[in-house]
Amino acid sequence: MFRNLTAFLVPLANVPAPADLAAALAEHPLRDPGALELATEGWVSPMPGRADESLTRTLGQHTLIALGTCSRILPTQVVQEALAEKLDQLETQRGRRPGGKERQRIKDEVITDLMPRAFLKRGRTLAWLDHRDGLLVVDTASRKAAEAVVHRLREALGSFPATPLLAGMSARQELTDWITGDGVGMPDQLTLGDEAELRDLRDEGAIVRCRRQDLAAEEVREHVNAGKQVVQLAITYDRRLQCVLAEDLTVRKLRFEDVVTDQLGDVAGEDATAELDARFALMTGELGRLFAFLAETFDCDHGTLKLDGGQGMPPGLAA
Repeated sequence: MFRNLTAFLVPLANVPAPADLAAALAEHPLRDPGALELATEGWVSPMPGRADESLTRTLGQHTLIALGTCSRILPTQVVQEALAEKLDQLETQRGRRPGGKERQRIKDEVITDLMPRAFLKRGRTLAWLDHRDGLLVVDTASRKAAEAVVHRLREALGSFPATPLLAGMSARQELTDWITGDGVGMPDQLTLGDEAELRDLRDEGAIVRCRRQDLAAEEVREHVNAGKQVVQLAITYDRRLQCVLAEDLTVRKLRFEDVVTDQLGDVAGEDATAELDARFALMTGELGRLFAFLAETFDCDHGTLKLDGGQGMPPGLAA
């Protein structure tokens, strides 16, 4: 389901009950932009297709939500052509072509005139709220996009003090140690992948990106010896999932191993709702353990996150 992940922690006292969350989001659904609006945001159904209009999908203590966007698309060429036509008309009338501030004002008027006829582009960002552990995970590696989801939740709920899951130590140094073998070394649950990004600590320093590379090779170590540190690193966690972990603890390129996806059995290919429920249940079980592990490993202020989620589909979610 999710491909890129940005996690936030929420105090348990501020985590809404599933019913309260559903009621709050229902007050802020996505609507089309007004005549003079370029874009709007609001909550949409996280379910596949458009038949299901519910704005939440809850399984046990886990709720899936989706923030939708609707924006007006005005191709640059269309704006430029309409602007040129307007400027030509004014030049014919006045004997001179408008310029400077007047040209910008005319352009703004052209855009305003075109907006009601602009195409509408829709999108959505999925998010998952763990009511038990106070964990919010947004399906994006963009901090700005993730914060937009948190902002809209605050708007709907009145209060939602979510804070990013951030390392309480130097994540750069830790990731670098995992490659070089210095310090305590790599945790037993992890194995190195074949992708990394290293950066020089100096301003505008060199950046090295490795793909399909043996990260234990001497040439990689030489970059570290030259002063570069690891800011992104491909890892395999517990032989169950692969991802690229960044220094800000965002997760990219998430992929589950066969030992996990095989648990779906014959569910895949059934009706879309049943398949989504199965994948959501499987994902929350695996990722709950991953983020608890990251919080512990990087000394985060992790509150109630615990490594007790087991493996596979969490109890109560596999029905």
